[in-house]
Amino acid sequence: MSNPSYPPKPRPGDRVAVVSPSAGLPGLFPHVYELGLRRLREEFGLEPVEYPTTRRMGADPRDRARDLTAAFADPTITAVLATVGGDDLITVTPYLDDEVLRANPKPYYGYSDNTNILNHLYRLGLVAYHGGSVLVHLGRPGKPHPLTFDSLRAALFTSGWYELTPAPEWGDQPNDWRDPSTLAYEPVMFPGEGWRWHGPATVVQGRTWGGNLEILHWLMATGRVPSAAELAGSVLVVETSQELPTAQEVFRIVRNMGERGLLAAFPAIVVGRPKAWDFDRPHTPEQRREWGGAQREAVTRALADYADDPVVVFDVDLGHTDPQLIIPYGGEVRVDAVERRISVRY
Repeated sequence: MSNPSYPPKPRPGDRVAVVSPSAGLPGLFPHVYELGLRRLREEFGLEPVEYPTTRRMGADPRDRARDLTAAFADPTITAVLATVGGDDLITVTPYLDDEVLRANPKPYYGYSDNTNILNHLYRLGLVAYHGGSVLVHLGRPGKPHPLTFDSLRAALFTSGWYELTPAPEWGDQPNDWRDPSTLAYEPVMFPGEGWRWHGPATVVQGRTWGGNLEILHWLMATGRVPSAAELAGSVLVVETSQELPTAQEVFRIVRNMGERGLLAAFPAIVVGRPKAWDFDRPHTPEQRREWGGAQREAVTRALADYADDPVVVFDVDLGHTDPQLIIPYGGEVRVDAVERRISVRY
């Protein structure tokens, strides 16, 4: 498969699709959703366009696929943004009209369960964008996180190289959407400790592939991932979700990627900071540190038997923690283990 191509970018003033191919949570949390839409208009100068299933929970997968296909087909729409993730987008992608998507390339922004679409577009030869959520990031309580918005603005409107920055502070404890009053204050944050580097002091440049680790496991089970030959020389980018998979689960998923032959394809691997808190598992700061250490050990242990000494960078802010840096999916990334820098081309 040839390298994916970058779709044209939107400009301020353009109409952009706001879709819920995974879960119609805007219908349950309209106060969060409306805040995200307002910031999309005021901070980015874009006009959001809703589709019939955007606010509908439990919509038929065929209807969600129809909305997403329609967003790509509409010549007045210049980008497509997912409102949020979910857990059944794997049932939606088979109904997408691939001919329409190929004929009308547009940048797509989403993460988590949207890994299904990011991987689907990759296999169609289109660069997409891992990150950005109307509810989670545009609708962040208190105020937007400057690192998130700077990265998203660059990913929306520019096409050059962008250097990722370690977060001076981070969080993984969101406010409760069920209580509208929590939109008034920012989430709990902790001091940043920088990225953690392992492997040889070398520079790797390649195309990205990956996404949410749990969703990648599902995609492997359905046979919807590229082959090791197609991914050779790529940079794997992975992160874990709010379902908090244990270190043992992470080890097994990464090991299974090795058994499939995929890990040997990657000279560099970028691992997102693991989310370690959820409402039903309110871990203390110390427990979160232990959780992160166990996750790093699990990945390192799984790589040992399958990968040829790749550069590995842990705790990059690209997944389910706050802030979130946008990663081009299928786009170019440069992982510099000499200077300890990461740059992406949007």
